[in-house]
Amino acid sequence: MNAVNRSDVEDFLFAEADLLDQWRLPEWLTLFTEDAKYEVPCTDLAPDASPDTSLFYIADDRVRLGERVKRLMKRTAHAEFPHSRTSRIVGNVRIRGRTEREIDVSCVFQTLRTKDGTTDLYFGTSNYKLATDGEGLKIREKRCLLGSEGLRPSGRISIVL
Repeated sequence: MNAVNRSDVEDFLFAEADLLDQWRLPEWLTLFTEDAKYEVPCTDLAPDASPDTSLFYIADDRVRLGERVKRLMKRTAHAEFPHSRTSRIVGNVRIRGRTEREIDVSCVFQTLRTKDGTTDLYFGTSNYKLATDGEGLKIREKRCLLGSEGLRPSGRISIVL
């Protein structure tokens, strides 16, 4: 993991954003380890809140994340068919720490989503725990901390942040 630098991490995160914007969710899912977690806590929670004791918008393990991807790719996913148009910006990528097996990374994100004549902005900080499987970086944990005070009254998170 010591050979991995910020540029490598940035390229990985940019590629992840591109897969999501193109709705290539099955390919995006392959970026995750088998023991992965994907979490989006409610906006009023502390950054280190646990989904075991607090309400989260999303708290998926790898299996649930796989089911989410399958559901979002079906025509019967009414909230996302036809798919929203999204545009993601990832920046301020920082390596916060590393061990032999893992890199702690943070970045800021902005995701614009257009659907049914309405454009929503989701923004905040993503915290990652990245691992390597010998073929490249993998996501062991991704936690998106939304920066807004809440979702707009009719807002929803039917996309992947």
